[in-house]
Amino acid sequence: MEKIEVPSGNSVNDIKNREKIIREYYKHWKSQNQEQRLFNLHLKDYINIRMISIVETSEHASKNYLSTLAVLQLDAILTNSRMVSVVNTDPRSKNQNQFEKMIIMEYYCMGIGTVKMTVGIKRSNKEKVQYCITSLSSI
Repeated sequence: MEKIEVPSGNSVNDIKNREKIIREYYKHWKSQNQEQRLFNLHLKDYINIRMISIVETSEHASKNYLSTLAVLQLDAILTNSRMVSVVNTDPRSKNQNQFEKMIIMEYYCMGIGTVKMTVGIKRSNKEKVQYCITSLSSI
């Protein structure tokens, strides 16, 4: 993938551009990873990328410059993040209804700081699905 310039401002246009960058990045990532998953060394299981991953992450990470940069480190985050806790799903969130629990994971990205990845455990088949990625740091 070619060099990506991520807008660092907080205007509506900057946020929309970051959302587009995230969606395009996932599209490119999925074309390079046909199985749409990577093995996490600490969970000793695969973390899958699904449409909910793209929707949630693009909507949340695009609001923050560092979160957008973090998404561009997707391979490292999926592979190396460590579990911090397991929490119940939010009953008010329609998007979380398909999951029985959420795993909160963290990974330290050089130049970005600590990144939080939320992984849902699907009710139907126990598949682990990347739900959202955001930076815990801010500039």
